[in-house]
Amino acid sequence: MRPQFTEKQGQYLAFIHAYLMLHRRAPAEADMQTYFQTTPPTVHRMVVELERKGLIRRQPGQPRSIELLVDPEALPVLRQP
Repeated sequence: MRPQFTEKQGQYLAFIHAYLMLHRRAPAEADMQTYFQTTPPTVHRMVVELERKGLIRRQPGQPRSIELLVDPEALPVLRQP
Protein backbone atom coordinates (compact mmCIF):
# COMPACT_ATOMS: atom_id res chain seq x y z
CA MET A 1 0.00 0.00 0.00
CA ARG A 2 1.37 3.38 -1.02
CA PRO A 3 1.46 6.13 1.61
CA GLN A 4 -1.12 8.87 1.27
CA PHE A 5 0.25 12.36 0.83
CA THR A 6 -0.50 15.40 -1.30
CA GLU A 7 1.73 16.53 -4.15
CA LYS A 8 3.21 19.30 -2.01
CA GLN A 9 3.76 16.94 0.93
CA GLY A 10 5.48 14.57 -1.48
CA GLN A 11 7.86 17.32 -2.54
CA TYR A 12 8.77 18.04 1.08
CA LEU A 13 9.34 14.33 1.69
CA ALA A 14 11.46 14.07 -1.47
CA PHE A 15 13.51 17.08 -0.32
CA ILE A 16 14.07 15.51 3.10
CA HIS A 17 15.23 12.28 1.45
CA ALA A 18 17.55 14.06 -1.00
CA TYR A 19 19.01 16.21 1.78
CA LEU A 20 19.64 13.14 3.93
CA MET A 21 21.42 11.42 1.03
CA LEU A 22 23.62 14.45 0.26
CA HIS A 23 24.45 15.66 3.76
CA ARG A 24 24.06 12.51 5.91
CA ARG A 25 21.89 14.48 8.32
CA ALA A 26 18.34 15.74 8.32
CA PRO A 27 17.52 19.21 7.01
CA ALA A 28 16.67 22.03 9.37
CA GLU A 29 13.38 23.81 8.80
CA ALA A 30 15.48 26.77 7.57
CA ASP A 31 16.90 24.55 4.79
CA MET A 32 13.37 23.71 3.64
CA GLN A 33 12.39 27.37 3.88
CA THR A 34 15.27 28.33 1.60
CA TYR A 35 14.62 25.57 -0.95
CA PHE A 36 10.86 26.08 -1.18
CA GLN A 37 11.14 29.88 -0.85
CA THR A 38 8.47 30.09 1.80
CA THR A 39 8.03 31.38 5.35
CA PRO A 40 9.10 29.71 8.60
CA PRO A 41 5.47 29.19 9.77
CA THR A 42 4.59 27.51 6.46
CA VAL A 43 7.49 25.07 6.73
CA HIS A 44 6.77 24.37 10.39
CA ARG A 45 3.09 23.63 9.67
CA MET A 46 4.15 21.21 6.91
CA VAL A 47 6.60 19.41 9.21
CA VAL A 48 3.95 19.11 11.93
CA GLU A 49 1.43 17.77 9.38
CA LEU A 50 3.90 15.23 7.97
CA GLU A 51 4.58 14.03 11.50
CA ARG A 52 0.87 13.88 12.34
CA LYS A 53 0.27 11.72 9.26
CA GLY A 54 3.06 9.34 10.31
CA LEU A 55 5.27 10.15 7.31
CA ILE A 56 8.18 11.46 9.40
CA ARG A 57 9.30 11.24 13.02
CA ARG A 58 11.13 13.89 15.06
CA GLN A 59 12.89 13.84 18.42
CA PRO A 60 11.55 16.62 20.67
CA GLY A 61 14.20 19.19 21.50
CA GLN A 62 16.67 17.74 19.01
CA PRO A 63 17.58 19.85 15.97
CA ARG A 64 17.82 18.10 12.60
CA SER A 65 16.11 15.00 13.94
CA ILE A 66 13.64 14.36 11.12
CA GLU A 67 13.48 10.68 10.23
CA LEU A 68 11.72 9.67 7.02
CA LEU A 69 9.18 6.88 7.56
CA VAL A 70 8.23 6.48 3.89
CA ASP A 71 9.90 4.05 1.51
CA PRO A 72 12.06 6.24 -0.77
CA GLU A 73 10.71 4.36 -3.79
CA ALA A 74 7.24 5.71 -2.98
CA LEU A 75 8.45 9.32 -3.19
CA PRO A 76 7.97 11.54 -6.23
CA VAL A 77 10.88 13.04 -8.13
CA LEU A 78 12.03 16.27 -6.47
CA ARG A 79 11.28 19.21 -8.73
CA GLN A 80 12.87 22.63 -8.75
CA PRO A 81 10.57 25.08 -6.94
